[in-house]
Amino acid sequence: MNDACSKHGAFSWNELMTTDVAAARNFYGALFGWETEAYPGGDYHYTLVKVGGEAVGGIMSLPPDCAGMPPGWGIYVTVSDVEATARQVESLGGKLLRPPMDIPDVGRFCVLQDPQGATLCAIQYR
Repeated sequence: MNDACSKHGAFSWNELMTTDVAAARNFYGALFGWETEAYPGGDYHYTLVKVGGEAVGGIMSLPPDCAGMPPGWGIYVTVSDVEATARQVESLGGKLLRPPMDIPDVGRFCVLQDPQGATLCAIQYR
């Protein structure tokens, strides 16, 4: 990750959760010329999306707890303290949709919704 993406408040990652990872790799690879690479994960399969050799996002299957959700892109914003960010969401009129949880070897994240209904993830990298 480049230095700009590691700063508090920076957009740092883009991730597609989908029902067909292979089809998504083929579509976006043909459309944008993205390179993809398998990322070794514990109990899940994850595909890195690369542009010019640099990882800029990922593609993964919808997890079981998201069954019935349509495929979609999620964005991650870097924070210096995910716990503090999660505590602040509701006081600002938003909703905490998923409390902070670990992503092994990456960091901790939470999912939040702003007062207008838009969602994003806040992430504190290791």
